[in-house]
Amino acid sequence: MRFRDKKVDRDWLNSNFPCMMACPAGTNAGRYVALIAEGRFEEAYRHARDPNPMASVCGRVCAHPCETACRRGEIDRPISIRALKRFLTERYGPESRHPLVVPRETAPKLPYRVAVVGSGPVGLSAAHDLAVMGYSVTILEAAPAAGGMLRLGIPEYRLPRSVVDAQIREILDTGNVTLKLNCAAGRDFTIRGLRAEGFDAVVIAVGAHRSRDLSIPGVDLDGVHKGIDFLLNANLGYRFDIGKKVVVIGGGNVAMDVARSAAREVLKQHAAAPEGEVPSDTNIAAVAAHEMVDISLSALRLGAREVSIVCLEKRVEMPAALEEIEEAETEGIILRDGRGPKQVIGRNGKVAGLETLKTKWVFDSTGRFNPAFYENSESVVECDTIIMSIGQTTKLDFLKPEDGVQISPRGLIVADRNTLMTSAAGVFAGGDCVFGPRLIIDSVGDGRRIAAGIDEYLTGRKRPEPEIEVEVLDRHRMFADYMNWNRQPVPMLPLDRRTGVTEVEIGFDEEGAMREARRCLRCWINTVFEGSEADGSQCVLCGGCVDICPEDCLKLVPLEEIAFPPEVLDHIQQNDQLFRVELDDVAAEELGVITGSAMIKDETRCIRCGLCAERCPVQVITMEAYHMVTSGPPPLIQLQVR
Repeated sequence: MRFRDKKVDRDWLNSNFPCMMACPAGTNAGRYVALIAEGRFEEAYRHARDPNPMASVCGRVCAHPCETACRRGEIDRPISIRALKRFLTERYGPESRHPLVVPRETAPKLPYRVAVVGSGPVGLSAAHDLAVMGYSVTILEAAPAAGGMLRLGIPEYRLPRSVVDAQIREILDTGNVTLKLNCAAGRDFTIRGLRAEGFDAVVIAVGAHRSRDLSIPGVDLDGVHKGIDFLLNANLGYRFDIGKKVVVIGGGNVAMDVARSAAREVLKQHAAAPEGEVPSDTNIAAVAAHEMVDISLSALRLGAREVSIVCLEKRVEMPAALEEIEEAETEGIILRDGRGPKQVIGRNGKVAGLETLKTKWVFDSTGRFNPAFYENSESVVECDTIIMSIGQTTKLDFLKPEDGVQISPRGLIVADRNTLMTSAAGVFAGGDCVFGPRLIIDSVGDGRRIAAGIDEYLTGRKRPEPEIEVEVLDRHRMFADYMNWNRQPVPMLPLDRRTGVTEVEIGFDEEGAMREARRCLRCWINTVFEGSEADGSQCVLCGGCVDICPEDCLKLVPLEEIAFPPEVLDHIQQNDQLFRVELDDVAAEELGVITGSAMIKDETRCIRCGLCAERCPVQVITMEAYHMVTSGPPPLIQLQVR
């Protein structure tokens, strides 16, 4: 094993770590996937868990932006990264029989106290990192159980409560965290009051527990419910009367879950019970998508005989993940896509149907959400229950003027994008209450950013950026036939066994996980055309690498065919050390003047097979791996401002 001391262009490196750069928590997904492929499961778990205190939860319900960014998806289908993480956490996570404790250096206890308002993914992640750094943390949760929407908004058949409990227990076991339940902001404490009690910093992580309203005639009829209210009641075990024909309005994953939860089981008899920041349309759609799936499938599990989803988008345009839509349809959900609600039809004060219109478009020419409908396209869906799943909003009425926390015109907390500190010094906020609807992994990233921001605010310490370790691979080999393997389907329970709260997804076994992981292209390994400075080897322009490349990603091009705009030349001059080897001591001002040839590589097409390095007769081409090495507690890889 050889290592090189060299500088690497950060922008280039970022483009070659697509899965890691897509993860708000900075998880090096490719690294743990590759370790799974080699059967090094314990080491792989450490890579998956170290940057993400909610790894067990994310292994089941993460929206996996890493898979969306996966370069394998540009060739056929992306790696099942989320399911592979679950494979690891089931072996070594806190929910496993033999949990692996990831060793950390014990930080000395600091003389600072931090209050965290809310125990969802933002609050838990912030509490974890702060505790590891030596802070005393008190989590204040309004509900009778911790977890926020992880517990109250996600059905148990997707995320078992035992997993949530184990994840929370692991965080509490860091030793510096105290959890107080049934403690609501505005009722039991105020933000200003927490500071007066001696807390040196406060984290507002209240999430979005209020459903958005739909303004159409008939929404006040008996039988019309809000999606979040339905999920909260169902997940807390309270009684929720539901009819036999249910319509869920929405286009996302949560609505799917409600529909799936409302049928399949006889009705249970429960006991009664930053300034100017605009929420991301993508996140709003994705979160609403999860809500629609959850609501739809929950409706099935609660005894509905027929559950329909009415959504504005056509099936191929729906924000819900394809696998969520397919699972909902498999379980009997009727999809009425490309239609929007016009009015709720009532009979004797109760819901009798939903009148819909055919959608002309959802977004206008400027890309703004502005649905339009075809005239005279009305149709009626008969139903006795309607559940609206059109997104969530936050409730911030506990914030008072004396707290000094600025609220934007959109009803969100204004916070600094880098530190997430609000307009009130020492008060931080993240997640849904700052950015609007947020994916779970985004919230985990927010929690970790808040912890880093508080540490800098109270101690002046800045978290060091990760260093890049360059490893020269003397014998690089990919797995045989790795390009011919199809994506492995994640094993699921048979349809006739999907009842109640039984978890639907079974997950990979060892053989399936290793086979899926071996499809990974190992994007952190790169073909480098540098030669050896020791022996002065140089490319002889034989073209052998071009001939052998199976993806045609290499090309020898005359220099006179390459344009060198002034901004490119300026960048090279200002970063000459980064391009010293590639330019072979050619000065920037000579480019576009001298003659010769250049080897052009299309990084997006390279599959890291290493055939070019093997073919090179003068050993100019090498294969190098780039590793992120972090120092200080705990690692936070954030190469780009997200």
